[in-house]
Amino acid sequence: MTSAEAWKTQFFDWPDTIPRRGILLTVLNESMPFKNFWLNGDMLLLERTTPDALGGRFIILSLDIVNSLKFIDPISEASIAEAGFVGQLAPV
Repeated sequence: MTSAEAWKTQFFDWPDTIPRRGILLTVLNESMPFKNFWLNGDMLLLERTTPDALGGRFIILSLDIVNSLKFIDPISEASIAEAGFVGQLAPV
């Protein structure tokens, strides 16, 4: 599975219990805070939390340039498992 295919699966199978917002980082080391997203094949449409420096509120990206994703909301162990990850949260 390629990186783009893995990201496609992750976004398509996004759990309802995790808000559809976060910070996306690209392979070009650009950070993009977003408050919603949509998918069309191998393309990702992000709704930015604020316009970029040129006034852009939405951006379409190819999934092959996604490097990582930061969650800005706390997420539960159940939500993490629903997203397909295995393991346990560290004890508090």
